[in-house]
Amino acid sequence: MASHTTFSWIALHLLAVLLAPASAQDPTAGFTAGYDYSSGVWQFEGSVYVPSSTSGVSIMQVFGGSETATTLMLHVYNGALRYYNQKPVEDNVYDRWLRVNVIHDVGASRFTVFIDGENKLSVGGRGGNSHYFKFGVYTQRDASSRMESRWKNVRILKKN
Repeated sequence: MASHTTFSWIALHLLAVLLAPASAQDPTAGFTAGYDYSSGVWQFEGSVYVPSSTSGVSIMQVFGGSETATTLMLHVYNGALRYYNQKPVEDNVYDRWLRVNVIHDVGASRFTVFIDGENKLSVGGRGGNSHYFKFGVYTQRDASSRMESRWKNVRILKKN
C-alpha cells in the first residue's frame, strides 16, 4: 500500500481538548482524513491515546453508509474499544498508546480492524457509494464530561 497523507497529532490533540468538553450541544472535534473513495482497498493507520476520563465517544469513523451516516465506528465506553456501542474490539484502552489499523475492502463490503498488529474485528460494511475516514472525538450516548483522544502517525493508504 502506498501512503497518501500524513497528519500532525499535535493540532488534533489541542483541538480535541479545547472543543470537546460536555455541553448542552453534542461536541465534536476531529479531522477528515484523506480522500473520498468509492472503490478499492483503503487503510486508515494511526496511534491513539485515550485518557481514562473519556467515555461515550467515537474516536474513529468511516463515513458513507447507505442507511446510516457511517459504515464503521469505533467507540470508547468505560475503557473498552467497541464496534459502535456493541461488539468489544479491545479491553483496557485507557492511558496507553494503541496502533489502530482499519482496512476497508469496498468491493467486498468488508472491514478488518487491527489493534497493535492483532486482528480484532472483521465485519461487513453498511453499504454506501462514497466513503472517507474521520478521527478525533465525537459524542455518543452516556458521554463523559471530558472527552479526549490524542492521535499521531496517521496515514491513509490505498492498495495498488
